[in-house]
Amino acid sequence: MSFKAIVFDLDGTLLNTLYELGNITNLVLEQYRFPTHEINAYRFFVGEGVENLIRRVLPEGYKDKKTVNDCLSLFLKLYNKHLGENVSLYDGITTLLDGLTKAGIKLSILSNKPHDLTVKNVGQFLSNWNFEIILGQKQKIPKKPDPAGAIEIINRLNIDPSAFIYLGDTAVDMKTAVSAGMFPIGALWGFRDKQELENSGAKALVKHPVEVLNFIKMH
Repeated sequence: MSFKAIVFDLDGTLLNTLYELGNITNLVLEQYRFPTHEINAYRFFVGEGVENLIRRVLPEGYKDKKTVNDCLSLFLKLYNKHLGENVSLYDGITTLLDGLTKAGIKLSILSNKPHDLTVKNVGQFLSNWNFEIILGQKQKIPKKPDPAGAIEIINRLNIDPSAFIYLGDTAVDMKTAVSAGMFPIGALWGFRDKQELENSGAKALVKHPVEVLNFIKMH
C-alpha cells in the first residue's frame, strides 16, 4: 500500500487545545452561574462540535434550546477573544509535518470546530506547512463522524480513499475514516484512550507522531 495523503483531526491530534477549550467553557458556565468542570473532564466533552460540547457541560434541567444557544453564543464570542491561549503543538508534530512534506504526502485538516476558528487556529500554529484543504464545521457539511467532509477532501484532491491516512484521537475520527474508506490511525497522545480508538475501527495506534512516518515507510 502506498499512501499519498493524510487527513488530520485538529484538537487532540495536532494541537493540544484541552486547556483552551476547558477554560473558555468554564468561563461560560461561570457567567451563567452553572457548576464548572475539571479541565481533564473536557477530554470526554469535546470532539463532536461546539453545540454538543455546550449541551454536555450544562447541568440536567438546563439543556433546553434557549440555554444551549445563549451559552453557545457566549462561547463563540469568548473563543474568538481568547483563541490560541494555552494552546501548543504536541511534541513531535513539527518533525511529523516536516517529514510528510519531504515525502510528498499531501496534508489536509478536518475538524468539528467551527470552520472560521479552525482556519484561525491553523494560521496561528501551523502556518509553516502547506495544508491542501482545511475544513472545519460548516452549515452545509455534516459534522464527523459523517464522512461528508472527508469525501469532499478525497474528491478535491482526486486521490483514491485507500491512499489516505486519517490521523485522529477519538472514536468520531476513526468512524469517519472507516466510513470514507481511509486508513484510520489512532493518536494515543490525544484526548481519548486505546480501547475507544480500537473499538471504533483504528487499524493502527501510535504513541508518538514520528511513528506515523515510520508506518508510512513500512507500507
